[in-house]
Amino acid sequence: MTTQDWAGLIITVLVFIGMLITFALALRPSKRKELEEQKHKILEDD
Repeated sequence: MTTQDWAGLIITVLVFIGMLITFALALRPSKRKELEEQKHKILEDD
């Protein structure tokens, strides 16, 4: 594999791991109440 292939592979893997961590932190059960409160926030006319 060329250097560009390795760089692309490393970037792809790092982005994938970052997305997994982000989703895990955002969707953990302790945040459920906070997410439920904001579920219809976009529909409210303030």
